[in-house]
Amino acid sequence: MSSDFTPLSAAERLNRECFCIGTDVAALHDWLDADLQRHGLAASVAQSHPNLFSSLPVFVTRAHVQQMQQVVHAVHAVIGTEAFRRKALGSAPSIATRAPAAHGVLQSYDFHLGADGPKLIEINTNAGGAMLNAVMGRAQEACCREVADLVRGPSDYDSIEERLMQMFAAEWRRARGTAPLRRIAIVDTNPREQYLYPEFLLFQRLFESHGVAASIVDPGELVLVGGVLRDAAGPIDLVYNRLTDFYFERPEHAILAQAYRADAAVVTPHPHAHALYANKRNLALLSDAALLARWGIDTTVAQCLLQNIPRTIRVKPADAETLWADRKRLFFKPTSGYGSGGAYRGEKITKRVFADILAGDYVAQALVPPSERLGADEHGNAVLKVDLRNYVYDGEVLLVAARLYQGQTTNFRTPGGGFAPVFYPTESGTCGAEPACGPNCV
Repeated sequence: MSSDFTPLSAAERLNRECFCIGTDVAALHDWLDADLQRHGLAASVAQSHPNLFSSLPVFVTRAHVQQMQQVVHAVHAVIGTEAFRRKALGSAPSIATRAPAAHGVLQSYDFHLGADGPKLIEINTNAGGAMLNAVMGRAQEACCREVADLVRGPSDYDSIEERLMQMFAAEWRRARGTAPLRRIAIVDTNPREQYLYPEFLLFQRLFESHGVAASIVDPGELVLVGGVLRDAAGPIDLVYNRLTDFYFERPEHAILAQAYRADAAVVTPHPHAHALYANKRNLALLSDAALLARWGIDTTVAQCLLQNIPRTIRVKPADAETLWADRKRLFFKPTSGYGSGGAYRGEKITKRVFADILAGDYVAQALVPPSERLGADEHGNAVLKVDLRNYVYDGEVLLVAARLYQGQTTNFRTPGGGFAPVFYPTESGTCGAEPACGPNCV
């Protein structure tokens, strides 16, 4: 946040001071329990996922939302060039070089809001949380009607579930034209044990409500018979892939790899999309001014990337001395990692960890501290960090959400943290209804 000596923007003021609108988490838990227990959820969401949703919203300016959208468009434009694709795929596993017709559902572009605007810190190709954020949009409450009428945001919660379904339908049409889509398999390892299993159930309900049968399966339940991918319930037309084995390299994923190579089912997202978008080596390409110029990238597009992607470089043992000296200004990430696994803030690493980084396949990214949202816990005020997530399909933003947390990375373990809706500030920078709201309003 800005220091006490710097004038606060409207969004910063509201992130510090406004507590009169947000998510009715208890009501949302009750709704999820009632809906998902009919679909096989064993435990109450409140008990199993107490920090999945935050009661607080996050405020951002329209200009920052537009800036994030421009970055998404710029990345999409560069990745569409032959020069970029040749470079990115040159070091990818062979399975990733196959370019399927499907684009790949639900990418996420994750931003930190720096002092001079949003900075893209990561792209993911199997991002979780879109359906959870969609249902969270139903559970917004305000202390009074005046506030509810004033607050707006970049996400249309009334239409997002329909748009998510249209996204899967578009993937199917890309690959199979007018053939009917009959069955979808949501695939992940031990799906019932996954933290976001409730979201799998929400997607299953969404698919079934549109007349498409859906199952949630472990990849070990898949078989390939006569060129058709199947599970116990029958043939599978489309696989909604939630695995973090991005190139299907593990032995237990061999059937899925064979099905993908043979186009026995439409797989989305897929290895090709990960190699082009989510491998963190690509952030080094997209933030390299000389490389973008050599490729002939449009100057406006290149400028957008260079201004909004923190400079990222491949970690090489030859650069060890310089990297160690600069470590407090860097964040180290494994190139094919996901979540927070193996990621380190430079100022916290030891010599031993640094040696592991040098021996591994890492990038070093210029550190952009996240913005903050003032919350409350059992001890009083708590400062929560903010990560802004843009859910994207085919270069277009479907939904903007925030994740609130404490610690080094998003973790869904912070009291008061979790997924949060994103709203715009009012022109005045206040919630606009102080007399009716009482002391919690700005």
